[in-house]
Formats: sequence, structure tokens, C-alpha cells
Amino acid sequence: QVQLVESGGGSVQAGGSLRLSCAASGYISNNYCMGWFRQTPGKEREGVAIIERYSGTTYYAASVKGRFTISQDNSKLTSYLQMNSLKPEDSAMYYCTAVVGICGSWFLDASGHFDTWGQGTQVTVSS
Repeated sequence: QVQLVESGGGSVQAGGSLRLSCAASGYISNNYCMGWFRQTPGKEREGVAIIERYSGTTYYAASVKGRFTISQDNSKLTSYLQMNSLKPEDSAMYYCTAVVGICGSWFLDASGHFDTWGQGTQVTVSS
């Protein structure tokens, strides 16, 4: 019943910034682990950042730590991914996702544990 919609993707030069948004709608009464994955053609979907809805605890992939920040608004119905110091290797389709329950760092390597996905928003970083 929960639906997720991403926005904020686009094209940017290396070193630039983008802010992605993920708006949730539907029945959202439980604690959730929500976050962002990305995927390029021919490669496995990889976790970028996740946040636990109730506690605000966050986890990041090593490749984006210090450059990306995941957050949520006061209603905890919208998550954001602030991406700074973007690199060409960050280019991908970015998907927001969610699953009921707490987060664990290992979720970043287990996209199959998430059961709700947005349609994706494209991020392209040029040199």
C-alpha cells in the first residue's frame, strides 16, 4: 500500500551537488528502514544510504561517506539524499526504498530485504 516517488535527479558537473527527495504515501504507521540504492546498466543494485525512521540512525556506503547525507523531514514521510562533491562514478539511476523494521548496516548489501521501491530518478555527473 505504501508508495514512494523520487525526484531531484538531473545532470551536473563533477564537484557539483544535487538533492534527491523521496515522498512516501499510503499506510505508514510502523517504524521503517528507508533509504537509497543506485544502479547502472549491467551492474548490481548497490546501497548508498539508509535511515531508520524512528531513531534517525543512518548508515552509508564507504564510497559516499563524507559526501552524501541522508535525512528526513519533521513528518518523517519524506527522505532526502544530499549529494555533494559528485563524481562521474556516482552516475546512476537512484531508487528510494523502504521496509518495515529497524535498519542494519548490512542492509546496504541486501537490496532484496526491501519490499517497496520508487521508480527511480537519473543522476548524471560529467567531468
